[in-house]
Amino acid sequence: MKHTVEVAAAVLFRQGRLLITQRLPDSHLSGLWELPGGKRKPGESIRECLVREIREELDIRVVVGELFEAIEYEYPEKTVCLKFFRCRYEDGNIRALGCQRFAWVRPDELDNYPFPPANEPVMKKLRSSG
Repeated sequence: MKHTVEVAAAVLFRQGRLLITQRLPDSHLSGLWELPGGKRKPGESIRECLVREIREELDIRVVVGELFEAIEYEYPEKTVCLKFFRCRYEDGNIRALGCQRFAWVRPDELDNYPFPPANEPVMKKLRSSG
């Protein structure tokens, strides 16, 4: 039986641009782009997870808002339960600490970046929201 991983990700806009990050070279699906976030640790809520992951990955603080989308996706080796939350930037100077790099992109530019297949429903929703 496959194990299940819970993941939280941020839908964070500033000045009409969405924050995306590139996965580290030695990670699962390395080199692909994604919305920033990560795996929930035992004992923390999914929202606490997102605040922690954003701080660890990008050295900024966010306020987690409403759920934007929830997706369950099966990879050959695991099932991933992804929860995407609208977030608001609170403070900090963004730095690529837990990712190769980051970019602020317009929704119509998302097709220029390769994302994991699990993210496709969210990318489609973001592209159509323009």
